[in-house]
Amino acid sequence: MFQLRKRESLSGGNYGWLRAKHHFAVDARAASVHGPLGCLVIWNDDEIAPGTGFPMHGHADMEIITYVRTAAVAHKDSLGNVGRIEAGDVQVMSAGAGIRHQEYNPTDQPLKIFQIWIRPRAAGGTARWDSRKFPKADRAGQLVPLASGDPSDREALPIRAEGRVFGATLLAGGTITHRITRGRHAYLVSAEGVLVVSGHRLEEGDGIAASGEPELTFTAETKVEFILVEAA
Repeated sequence: MFQLRKRESLSGGNYGWLRAKHHFAVDARAASVHGPLGCLVIWNDDEIAPGTGFPMHGHADMEIITYVRTAAVAHKDSLGNVGRIEAGDVQVMSAGAGIRHQEYNPTDQPLKIFQIWIRPRAAGGTARWDSRKFPKADRAGQLVPLASGDPSDREALPIRAEGRVFGATLLAGGTITHRITRGRHAYLVSAEGVLVVSGHRLEEGDGIAASGEPELTFTAETKVEFILVEAA
């Protein structure tokens, strides 16, 4: 079963410094049609103006994965971590029993990110933060694990959840197939370009949910970059 979530159908808002689109419901208006998929509960497509960002605030009991599409994110948290991640890079924050952090755009260009929230296997635990570079050239024509709760994904950033986050790029006309782990849902968003997912056409910013599908086929109409999440 597939559910196409077109960009124009998503909730969100324009707050001046922040333009947000929510692939998953964060308010009652969207709840009936854009509900969670297993432990995958939030996927925000955010554009943050230069020199602005999210002030210090707290989280608990959530695995938060940030994928940078353009510009850079400057991170600082209550654990003493300070970092900067560039376009194509990924950061993971396991909120555990609690962590406070701030994120802002230190560049003179609009910052575009996907922020993905996945419920952990268990509440509590020690909070942690990490980041890693994932060169787009390494994802050409294949899905590469970026963050994962599966220990066999050794090159991915570890998360404490039954989920896997993949990234891929394809040239126009390219095709790849991905077998979904049994019993898991999948959600995919096109970060760039036009992509056909098992017969369903996605333009940039569109998402698609898949449940009960053993396999997905991706065919690029244009040069594309996309992010896929599997969640139990």
